[in-house]
Amino acid sequence: MFENLSDRLSKTFLLMKSKQLTSENIQSALREVRLALLEADVNFKVVKEFIAKVEEQLVGQEVEKALTASQP
Repeated sequence: MFENLSDRLSKTFLLMKSKQLTSENIQSALREVRLALLEADVNFKVVKEFIAKVEEQLVGQEVEKALTASQP
């Protein structure tokens, strides 16, 4: 179970490293994280709260156009 979760999250973050950070890419990554956590039998309420907190922290954050996920 943990191996599958780890693999899925790793793939999601590897895909994000090669893309520019946009609102759509971030939402896509959060969707994949949500699905990975739910498939790992994490409680729905916990997943919902986690994703909401991450989204809350991202709202209002201006992302530079040239910045990729692998850059600080």
